Amino acid sequence: MILLSIEHLSGAQYENIPVEKAREGFLRELTERGLSSGTETVPVTAAAERVTAAPVYAAESSPRYNTCAMDGIALSSSITIGASKTSPVMLTREQYVQVSTGSPLPEGCDAVIMSEDVAQGVAQDVAQGVAQGVAQGVAQGVAQGVAQGVAQGAAQGVAQDVAQDVAQGDAQSVAQDIAQGNDGGVAVLAQAAPWQHIRQVGEDICAGEMILPSFTEITPAALGAVLSCGVNSIEVIKKPVVGIISVSEEQETASGKRRDNHERADESEMHSVHGDEIYVARGDEVYVARGDGHTPDRNTAIYTAMIKQWGAVTVAYISEKCRAADLRAVISGAAAACDAVVVCAESLTGTADITAQALGEAGEILFRGVAIMPGKPVILSICGGKPVIGVPGNPVSGIIILEEFLKPVIEILSGAEPEQREYADAALTRQVLSNPDYKEYVRVGLGYVTGKLIAIPLSRGSGVVSSFMKADGIVEIPLESGGYKNGEMVPVRLLKPFRSIETALVAIGSHDPLLDELSELMKRHDRRYSMKSSHVGSMGGLMAIKRGEAHIAGTHLLDESSGEYNIQFIKKQFPKGGVRLVQCVRREQGLMLNKGNPDNIESMSDIARDDIRYVNRQKGSGTRILCDYLCRRFGVDTSKVRGYDREEYTHTSVAAIIASGSADAGLGILSAAGMYGLDFLHICDEQYDLLIPDYAWDLPVVKYLLEILKSDAFAQRLQQLGGYKIDKPGDVLLRL
Repeated sequence: MILLSIEHLSGAQYENIPVEKAREGFLRELTERGLSSGTETVPVTAAAERVTAAPVYAAESSPRYNTCAMDGIALSSSITIGASKTSPVMLTREQYVQVSTGSPLPEGCDAVIMSEDVAQGVAQDVAQGVAQGVAQGVAQGVAQGVAQGVAQGAAQGVAQDVAQDVAQGDAQSVAQDIAQGNDGGVAVLAQAAPWQHIRQVGEDICAGEMILPSFTEITPAALGAVLSCGVNSIEVIKKPVVGIISVSEEQETASGKRRDNHERADESEMHSVHGDEIYVARGDEVYVARGDGHTPDRNTAIYTAMIKQWGAVTVAYISEKCRAADLRAVISGAAAACDAVVVCAESLTGTADITAQALGEAGEILFRGVAIMPGKPVILSICGGKPVIGVPGNPVSGIIILEEFLKPVIEILSGAEPEQREYADAALTRQVLSNPDYKEYVRVGLGYVTGKLIAIPLSRGSGVVSSFMKADGIVEIPLESGGYKNGEMVPVRLLKPFRSIETALVAIGSHDPLLDELSELMKRHDRRYSMKSSHVGSMGGLMAIKRGEAHIAGTHLLDESSGEYNIQFIKKQFPKGGVRLVQCVRREQGLMLNKGNPDNIESMSDIARDDIRYVNRQKGSGTRILCDYLCRRFGVDTSKVRGYDREEYTHTSVAAIIASGSADAGLGILSAAGMYGLDFLHICDEQYDLLIPDYAWDLPVVKYLLEILKSDAFAQRLQQLGGYKIDKPGDVLLRL
């Protein structure tokens, strides 16, 4: 199989095939052309987690001989008849054999008595008992006929001597009599049944029986069973080999030095890849990269990790010439050696057209363009009898395409069971619109609030890899639907175990880096808990609490008339109460500026200057409300501010844009400015608190959060960030 990274096909007419139809047609065509798994024979010790290619039969029985199943003594069960704790049977050394679990059963024995039912050192115990006044009780027992039982269990008439000495209260003589008649002997306290505590030949598996059928994963337990039956090697499904081709004309390190630790690859080496090799193609010559020859690009690293999770191995191919003929040669060579190849060429101008040309010349295109978003410009084709998949250059597009089209192929090649996707219904926290011409895959965070699953849409950009990292599930918006409404119950494909979702704390509201620190401390001190954050602004957080969609909401809403934070807004939004406002921190708000303040910005009014580019926070956020208020106070006409409508959702996003040189100023907190080495013009201190509804107050995860808020560890994290003041965090400021 070959995966080619293409961003578009210049001048080509794309089809818009539904995902399911394209996948079904692709797999059907591949199967008809002979797509199947290969096999190899490996030592049993290296077969864990592999899949059997043929039935595995026992070469020997398990166990191969009768073995003892307990620690104790082996003997003939016939000599233990009548034995009990009140009437033990005395044995001489010649009548039993000491054994351990797993020992071969000694000849002439048909039972094992476990150690707990065997008493040793009887002479000493009896002597001590007699010396402590037990003689009278023993004598009574002998007088009642116990002597007869002792006589039966003892050897050479010892019972008679013991009985006489006991009757006379002579402890010393009792000890001597037992020692003389039972040297190395034991007392059996329970009767044994024939074949008791013995594993007989073939009890587990008999020679010739099938241990494992075909296409079965070899678990650790199965590994032990196979080894115990004398099997030394197993025929297993060969792991598919996926080659990943990247096109790059900049083979230099960060220090600017070219890496040339390559050796010329011969033809036999090129056709016998096993995994983890790196080949570099320079025109017609192919080299093997040794040592740290090349650092994989982002897409190669992502795809490699995914493919290995699916049970395949990878080989990297790097084409240093961005020409169709060169790329076609690499594709052909990789297709001959591998079962799958990925080509990543997202950043080079014109690469998309060259890749498409190379692919068209090297193979037969089956489908071009699928109704999927992201990932529409996918190519499904066959080259040299092997499947070929053209993957768009953006990483999120590539991830989705590989999951939809490559993973099913790897399942066929590896003999794995097709993935059974798990779905659950969840309520969307905000509206999601979609192009009705495509099936769209929207990444979401998930949380369990007020007895229902809620889905928080994440960033939908095809280049936002972090959205997949944070995602707990995927909402698949069908063709022609146009999207979903806020609050609508939708099916979500789960990416993580439901248990981890169920115990997560859902935080929706104003952004602050301290939320990340709280989440880290929660996870560090108790791995059962985590935090799912959605930064929609303070007002958005209050609305989420009203709808029962969050456990906590960060808020810093300024009431202009009173100069008070949060309280008036909460009283207005929650007239019937049911919430608590919990104190968190005081933090510094101000203008974040380029390092050294080269634009000489001295007050809020300077953002109206013609030479200043501003970046703002989104409407409804506490920082945006503060910014609007400050502009009115300083007489700033916001319509004249360059970039006032350029909105970001977090303080760190604003800081990153300024640090990149794309803007000159933006209102934010000191800790965010510090992260990016920006200058900071202090404007005011503000109160950042947490709103917690009564429905969440008694949850263990909320109680745990409050403990973290009051901890020294949290205070130390804030001190490292800078720009915060704390005074009784975790205390309730207001209860409605």
